[in-house]
Parts: sequence; structure tokens; C-alpha cells
Amino acid sequence: MDRQELGVAVIGAGRIGALRAHMASNHPSVRFLAIADKDPARADKLAASVGATLASGNNNEIISHPDVNAVVVSTPEHDHTDSILFALELGKPVFVEKPLTLTLEDADKVVEAVEKTGVDLRVGYSRRHDRRWMLAREQVAQGRLGEILGITSRVYSSRAQIIEPLKRSPNATPVLDVLTYYVDMVSWFLDGVRPVEVVARGNAKIFKSWGYSAHDVTWAIVTFANGTVVNLGVCSALPEKYPTYGQAARFEVLGVNGVILLDMDNKDSLLFTDKGVPHAYVPGHSVDLLFMQSNSSGDWAMGDYWGPIANETRSWFDHLVTGLPCCHTTVHEARQTLALTHAIDESARCGSTITFGN
Repeated sequence: MDRQELGVAVIGAGRIGALRAHMASNHPSVRFLAIADKDPARADKLAASVGATLASGNNNEIISHPDVNAVVVSTPEHDHTDSILFALELGKPVFVEKPLTLTLEDADKVVEAVEKTGVDLRVGYSRRHDRRWMLAREQVAQGRLGEILGITSRVYSSRAQIIEPLKRSPNATPVLDVLTYYVDMVSWFLDGVRPVEVVARGNAKIFKSWGYSAHDVTWAIVTFANGTVVNLGVCSALPEKYPTYGQAARFEVLGVNGVILLDMDNKDSLLFTDKGVPHAYVPGHSVDLLFMQSNSSGDWAMGDYWGPIANETRSWFDHLVTGLPCCHTTVHEARQTLALTHAIDESARCGSTITFGN
């Protein structure tokens, strides 16, 4: 088997970029690691902490470096497009955080660039790399549920958590930033079947009082071309001290021959301490009661990072090194997920039914 060495550029030195850089620094095939961030001091700090060779405040300088042959884009959502397109033009495989882009116009530019260059691009929907979801997907692939009749999913987050993406990117609504994971999961389980109709409703009180247009609660019914009916719901306005690090989710797949029920509220893994637990995502925020394992990206433990983000990152590097297939979200899947989340937001906003053409 032909195995190649990797030179990795991590673009964006925030929380998730730091995790990706940590995974890269520990991967046995990564021989060169470079960090870029619009804040040069932050790039330098992350580079020093992971032993990177190079750091810069210029994204394109790092992407175009001759020793870089793989690019991780971990910038804020609204900044994805330029770095993606630049890397694709140079023929360098790209891994980008979800969502692919914030607008469908930008997503179409990326799809066109991937089709034109033939360069591989994958999108970071880390739920696919949680063991429970992957085992569930395997049962569907093995035909144990038969034809899928319906799927229902809901996800809850606290208002303390959702304010972080809203502050950095006000158009990254809970539907685009949180529910998107479960829209992607539906698309994965239905294996390419396209949506044809969306009806959604939302309620806006809390985020509206903070000056944002996002709904606190959104519920949608989506019909797919094969008749499968999907119910998707998100609430990101639970009290700020609600005992979750991230997402409390449930996901149910209903088939002709079987059913899968995934309960990921994590209420079976509980910590209480009068010393407080720092929030994994929100600076300066802590809770006394915590559902452990509720951080959807994973957790630091025993000196290393464990969970979906770690699995996903290592799996992408393995894919690049060996050429073996991987289950990461493709650019066309990510574009469909983006279109569907936009349709859910639009239907909830205007109260109408959204239909999809061919």
C-alpha cells in the first residue's frame, strides 16, 4: 500500500482549530504542521502549544506553503469560502468545519470548484464519528430496518452555549449551527434520497430580546422523495445553567422491519460538585450539575482528547494517507444539508411550505 506523509495547514486557531491541530500534531503521518489565524498572536500561541513548524496571520501564506498538502479550515462560519477555494485551486484536499458555508451562493461556488478540480473536500459533521451513530448507520446499511418510514430527532442546547456562535456569526442560527448535525444524519441514513418539502414553525423571544433574529425553538416536518417523513426540532434557549456542555439529543429511525432509538441526553452520566465545572465551550461559564459526555465534540481526559472530533480528524488523516474510503460528509451532501437548513429557517420565518425542485 502506498502511504504518503502529510503536511497539514490548520486555518483558524480558535477552540475547534486547536483541537484539530492537537490531533494533527499527534498523528504519525504528519511531518509538517502550520497554523494560520487572522490574529497572529493567537496563531503563534497555538503553534507553540502543539509544536507546529510555522505560524502566520496570513491564511493564504500558510495554505500555499510548499510543504502543505492538506488543509483544515476551522475559521468562523462566514469565513470558510475564501480559504476553501484557494486550497482547491492549489489542488490541496480540504477538511472544513460544518456548515460548508453560510450561504447557498458560496456553497455552489465550492461545489463548482470541487467538480472542476477533482480535489477531495470533506465537511466536519462529527456526529458521524460517534460510535452510537456509526453502529446505527451500520444496521441500516445491513438492511435490518428494511425501508425507512420515518425519522424523528430533537436536540436541546443552553442559551449560554448558542450565544457563542451567534456572537461570532449572527446569521449562524441554531438551525444552521446545531440542527444541521441531525439534518446531515438524516441525509446519511437515507443515503442520497432528496428532500421535496419542508414545513417549519418557530418561536422567537429570548434571542430576539438580545438583538438576534434567530428562533429560540424551531420544529420542522420534512418529506423526502421516497415518502420518508422526518420530524426535526431544536431548542437552544434552555436556561444557561442547564447541565449540559453541548447538545442533548434523541434520534429515532422507524423502518418496516425494525426501529433504532438513540437516547443521547446523557442523564445516565451525572456529576455534581460545589466547586463548579468549567464549561467546555463557553469562556468564564460553569455549572454545578453536569451531564458528562454531553460535549458533542468530545472531552479532554488523561492528557488527550477523546470522542467524535478526535475520531473524525484521525479518520480523515488516515483516509489521505492510505486512500481508503471514509464516511465523512461529501461536498454534495453538505450542500443538500445547507439547503435544507435554510429552508427550515425560511419556512419558520415566513410560515410557508418550501418545496424543492429536481
